[in-house]
Amino acid sequence: MNEAVDKPLRAERAHATRELILTAAERLFAEHGILAVSNRQVSEAAGQGNNTAVGYHFGTKADLVRAIARKHSAAVEELRQRRLAEIGESAELRDWLDCLVRPLAEHLAALGSPTWYARFTEQAMADPTLRPIVVEESLSSPSLARIVDGLQQRLPDLPAEAAAERSDMTRTLLVHLTAERERALAENTSTPRSGWNEAATGLIDALIGLWQAPVTASPNERKKRR
Repeated sequence: MNEAVDKPLRAERAHATRELILTAAERLFAEHGILAVSNRQVSEAAGQGNNTAVGYHFGTKADLVRAIARKHSAAVEELRQRRLAEIGESAELRDWLDCLVRPLAEHLAALGSPTWYARFTEQAMADPTLRPIVVEESLSSPSLARIVDGLQQRLPDLPAEAAAERSDMTRTLLVHLTAERERALAENTSTPRSGWNEAATGLIDALIGLWQAPVTASPNERKKRR
């Protein structure tokens, strides 16, 4: 075969193989846990006769986890940027939380059913060696940085310590509630809300209450004020 023709075909086959591996790994990691799944199992689930296919295309398991996270974060980032453009400099707290939550819900809805991304993220965040990878991918998001800044501007009187604490709570709720809903859908069990959009609305409602909740001073802080 002509080299000029063969080279694009090889690249196309390599890309297709990578996509098969990413899909298989995401599903197995979500269903069984990341540490419980070997590269060999991923290769077999992806239909690859060569058990070293994962290592050849991605390197380490951490590299594979990063590739899965990056694939989805890029899609979510695009949706968030679109929503941020729509709200401009809105003064409404709900608009900024909507930019944070709803794009992920829209992405999961667009993937169809079943999905595995939310449970994959939950598994990765629970692993101390892999959590930094997912966090790093999130922190590199321009839209997320703007959302955090927007939340702080909407709540100028919220102490920095409380804002950091509530950011952690928000991330925890977003990760675990989407994973629980995804798990329920995969197992065909009932969910509190009928669709991903409705689930996003419920979570946004709760987060508004969380961010606007009063801040109670600690005993040490109360003593300092006396």
